[in-house]
Amino acid sequence: MEDKNSKRYLELQLEELKTEYSDEAAQTPPPADKGKDEKNAKIAEIYEDCWEYEEDLAGFEAELEIVKANALADIATELRAAFPEEERDFAQELETIAEAGWTQLVEVDQTHPKEQLELVKSTAFPELVQKLKEQFTESGDDFEAMIREMLIARWERLINIKKDHIKEEIAEIKTMGLKPNYVKRIYKQYHNIK
Repeated sequence: MEDKNSKRYLELQLEELKTEYSDEAAQTPPPADKGKDEKNAKIAEIYEDCWEYEEDLAGFEAELEIVKANALADIATELRAAFPEEERDFAQELETIAEAGWTQLVEVDQTHPKEQLELVKSTAFPELVQKLKEQFTESGDDFEAMIREMLIARWERLINIKKDHIKEEIAEIKTMGLKPNYVKRIYKQYHNIK
């Protein structure tokens, strides 16, 4: 009698284990092909730099739109609002661009007086146009247009640099005998990017 009970008990336990593991097997996806994952990882690695350049390019293009669409005094604030995760000091960047542009005008082109450069260096960007207009009314220069042109030229240079980097990366991918679209698709799949 005891053998029958212990046998029956073992059978019940065996059935429980089968049910438990069959449920887990149904819920657990089959293991991925390790060789395929390694191959995809290597292919994805090829596109890493190109992806970063593409993201930088998209960011610079969005920044350029903000530069074109806003009043000069508001550009730094709008850039900060649009890109809060950026660690860059947009106000300082704008001042540096204006200063570099005026240095070119004064020291290289010699088309503007040195006093303008000194004023640009000592004035915060949002007040720059107003101060230039007040102190150099006789010059006839459209200071706002000049500054906007300097800003646009700077962002266009950054955009062109990123485009050149992307072209170089694409050319390198092609020399490997791979199609750039295929490599990009594998990169996105490997990193779960939509």
